[in-house]
Amino acid sequence: MKNRLRHLWNAICQPKFLYFYYLIALILPNLGLSYTEPLSWLARLTNVVLPLAVYALVLTFCRKPGKMIWILFPLVFIAAFQLVLLYLFGRSVIAVDMFLNVVTTNPGEAMELLDNLIPGVAFVFMVYLPALILGACTWRLPAKLDYVWLMQMRKRGMPLLIAGMLMLATLYLIEPNYKVQNQLYPVNAGYNLCQAIDRATKQSHYAESSKAFTFEATSVHQDTIAPLREVYVLFIGETARAANFSLYGYARDTNPLLSQTEGLVTFSDALTESNTTHKSVPMLLSALSARNFNQIYYQKGLITAFREAGFRTLFLSNQRPNHSFIDYFGMEAESYHFIQEEQGENSPIPLDADLLKGVEEALHAPYQKLLIVLHAYGSHFNYRERYPRAMAHFTPDDETDAKYKNRASLVNAYDNSLRYTDAILSQLTALLAAEQIPAAWLYTSDHGEDLFDDDRRCFLHASPLPTYYQIHVPLLVWLSPAYRAQWPEVYTALQQNAHQPVSTSLSLFHTLLHVSGVNSPLVNAQHDLSSPLYEPEERLYLDDHNQAVPLEELDLDPEDKAQFAQRGISY
Repeated sequence: MKNRLRHLWNAICQPKFLYFYYLIALILPNLGLSYTEPLSWLARLTNVVLPLAVYALVLTFCRKPGKMIWILFPLVFIAAFQLVLLYLFGRSVIAVDMFLNVVTTNPGEAMELLDNLIPGVAFVFMVYLPALILGACTWRLPAKLDYVWLMQMRKRGMPLLIAGMLMLATLYLIEPNYKVQNQLYPVNAGYNLCQAIDRATKQSHYAESSKAFTFEATSVHQDTIAPLREVYVLFIGETARAANFSLYGYARDTNPLLSQTEGLVTFSDALTESNTTHKSVPMLLSALSARNFNQIYYQKGLITAFREAGFRTLFLSNQRPNHSFIDYFGMEAESYHFIQEEQGENSPIPLDADLLKGVEEALHAPYQKLLIVLHAYGSHFNYRERYPRAMAHFTPDDETDAKYKNRASLVNAYDNSLRYTDAILSQLTALLAAEQIPAAWLYTSDHGEDLFDDDRRCFLHASPLPTYYQIHVPLLVWLSPAYRAQWPEVYTALQQNAHQPVSTSLSLFHTLLHVSGVNSPLVNAQHDLSSPLYEPEERLYLDDHNQAVPLEELDLDPEDKAQFAQRGISY
C-alpha cells in the first residue's frame, strides 16, 4: 500500500503532469463562460483558443510548473472566484460590483451566503487547492521540465496563439460591439478588477473631494408653521420585492396592516436603478441617480441638505458599517447608530423593530424639525432569521438551504419577513400619528430578490444582469392627518402620480425634500412625485461599469420581459 501511494505521489509530482494539470485548471473559466455567455460562435472559440495558447506559453517560462502556478496566483484566485459566481448566477464574468462586494460585505453576510454555495466552493477547492499545495511541495524538488520538451510546447503553442490573434482581429472587423475588455476572459475580469481598485481609491479620498459641496438648502415651511413640529422618516428596506407585496396584488396577505392604513400612497410602477446595495442605497441617500452616479465622489448625501435647512438629523442602521458610501452619507447626521455594531461582533443580528426604539427616543426630544433615516436588514437572506418566531405566519419555514427543492419553505420565510416589515411600518405610523403633527414616512427597498421563480432557478440578487424580481421594488409614502390637512395638494399630487413609471433612485430625493419642505437648487419638480409637474423619465439601469443603460437595451431574459408585461410595468 505504501509503495502504491509512493508511486502515485511521484507520478503526481512529475513536472509534465503538473504542467497539464495547471493548464486545465486555468482554462476552466473560459470553457464555462464560452458556454454561458451570449456570444457568437467565433467569440466563443476565441475565448478558448487565445487564452489557452497564452496559458500554454506562459507555463513554459519556468522549468518548475509548481513555481509558476504560485507566480500566477492572482490568476488562480480570479479563476476560482469566477467559477463560484458561475455556480451562483449561471452566467457572466466577475463584475466590478462583485469585487467591491468582497470588501463591503460584512463577515456575517458572507458566511450566510457561503453556507449555501457549498457545492460550488467545494468544486473550486478540489481543483485549485491541490494545485497550489502541489506547487508548494514540488517547488524545491529537483525534477524539472527539460529544455527539449519546453521547446516542443512552445512550437505547438505559437501557431495556436497566431490562430487566436487572427480570430480576435476578425471579431473586431465583423462585430462592431465586440471589446476585449468586455468579452475576453481573463482580460475582462482583470479590467473589472482595475475598475474596482480605481473606485475604491477615489472613495478613500471622498472626505476631501466632497468637502466644498453644498445643497444651498433652506426650509420653506418655517414661515407658515413655525410653531409646529415636523418629523419625516426615510425608511430604506432591504431585498424587498414588489411582487410579494399584497399591496401590489400578491395573492398572499403580506400587508395586512398597511392595506388598512389611511393616508398611504402605493406606487405601482417603481423600479430601482441597481440590484446591488452598495450602489442603490447611496442613490437613495443622495441627489444621485444612474444619470450622474460618477459624481458620487464629489457630492454629499441628502442628510446634509436637511441639516442645512435647520433639521435635526438621525441615522439608524441595522446593518454593519462597511466603509462604503452608505456609511459616509449616514454619518452626516448629528446622531448615527449602527445597532448591529453596538451589540457586539458575536451577537445575533437584531430584529428591525429595534430601530423603532431610536425613533421613540428622538420623538421625545424637543426637536422642532426632525429627519430620521432608517436602514433596515429587511428580507436579506437568511430570511427565517429576520422575524420573531411569533411572526411565522406562513409555514413550514424551517428549510434554509438555498436549493430549488426548498423553494416553498424559502418563500414562506421570505413572505414572513415582509409581514414583519409591514408590522414595523405600521408601528412607525402609529408613533408618528400619536404626535398629532405634520409627519410623513417614505419607504422603498434597495432592490428585490430572485426566489427560484422559474426554470432559470435564479436566487438572491446582484446578478450581473438584473431580473424583473430584482428591480421592481415597493415604494410607499404615508402622510399624517395633520400633514394632509396642512398641505392637501401634496397628498393629491402623490395620489395622481401613484401609477406613473418611477425610478426610485431618481425620484426619492426630490420627493422627500419637497414633502419635507426643503428647497434646494438641486430639487427638480419634474422628478418629484409629490408635484403635479412630475414627468416620467426614461427607465435606466446602472450597469457594472457605472454606465446608465436604457432598460430596454439590456439583454433581458424573455421571462423577465413577460413579467414586466404581465404587471403593466413599462421598460
